[in-house]
Amino acid sequence: MEDKLRLYGFNNLTKALSFNIYDVCYAKTQREQQDYIAYIDEQYNSERLTNILTTLTDMIGATVLNIAKQDYEPQGASVAVLISEGSMKPKTGSRVQLAHLDKSHVTVHTYPEYHPETCLATFRVDIDVATCGEITPLSTLDYLISSFDSDIITMDYRVRGFTRDINGKKLFLDHKVRSIQDYISPSIIQKYDAVDINVYDSNIFHTKMMIKEIELQNYLFKTDAYELPPKKRLEIMDNLRREMIEIFSGKNIY
Repeated sequence: MEDKLRLYGFNNLTKALSFNIYDVCYAKTQREQQDYIAYIDEQYNSERLTNILTTLTDMIGATVLNIAKQDYEPQGASVAVLISEGSMKPKTGSRVQLAHLDKSHVTVHTYPEYHPETCLATFRVDIDVATCGEITPLSTLDYLISSFDSDIITMDYRVRGFTRDINGKKLFLDHKVRSIQDYISPSIIQKYDAVDINVYDSNIFHTKMMIKEIELQNYLFKTDAYELPPKKRLEIMDNLRREMIEIFSGKNIY
């Protein structure tokens, strides 16, 4: 924050960012679908996800207190990181360890899955960042979007609770927020169609984004686009766009 607020004691505001990413792919046979899931599962295993979260933790100025990670069968992974703003140091002249957990946690979960009829596979990543204090997790959005292949993105940002200034006045928001999009670089935003649904009176901000341009080859697994007849290419493109629109809309349309 450029202009720090003068507070009476500690900043008690809780800031939560929920971030969902969807990557869609076409795999024409059941074997290719299974191979795609295995590929994604290896690419985004718990070790790599841990590296992403620890980098994110460093970006928001937090300290890692504990890491729990798990890879699942048949697929998927989870990582949970407990964080604090500063390191735990003993009070001067005392052996007692003192720390104020002014930050909370960062978690990530992955869900690779496929649709047997349309031959479409979807890789979903759910990331939750909860902080308490003056630092907002919105500053990590460019990094998170760039860390994954992001066809559809939904983001929710919520500020809860209140803190007080030096005069005792309650503050329910300590930084100006107009839109989550303001925290994403223009070079990324221009690649997506983006919609905001915000409830300003409740400090609730929601943004969803869908990729504008589809380059078919980027969505084919173990298949060359030019090996497919034109009619099949159009069918796949239509299925991809329909899948993305329904995920983006949050409802079954077709």
